[in-house]
Amino acid sequence: MSPEPSKPDAKKPDVNKTDKPISPNDRARLDPVFMQVVLDVQAQVQQTQPAQAGNLAAMFHKETMGDALQGLAMLIAGWNQNRIDGAGLGRTVKSLRALDLPELGDRMEKLRQIDEG
Repeated sequence: MSPEPSKPDAKKPDVNKTDKPISPNDRARLDPVFMQVVLDVQAQVQQTQPAQAGNLAAMFHKETMGDALQGLAMLIAGWNQNRIDGAGLGRTVKSLRALDLPELGDRMEKLRQIDEG
């Protein structure tokens, strides 16, 4: 039996849940990159299927997918206010890992440094 998907990966540090301000100039310059990442992750989340057959797995999957999408919406709302929303980022990353999409979770974590590169 595989480990429970809702348990956090012990190797991964928790995403810092504090907001990170983004300057208006950086936001304008980086908007296409930010939106591309968010929309790509959204599309991939919406294409996921439950890991197992059955009503319980389907319910868990639907709830986790909803959490990921809500986290993405929080990120977009924060971006529109010139900040990376820490709670939205944490919610999204946690949900992506629960959906067995750790690579996307890692990609989302990098958004916190979007203005540093």
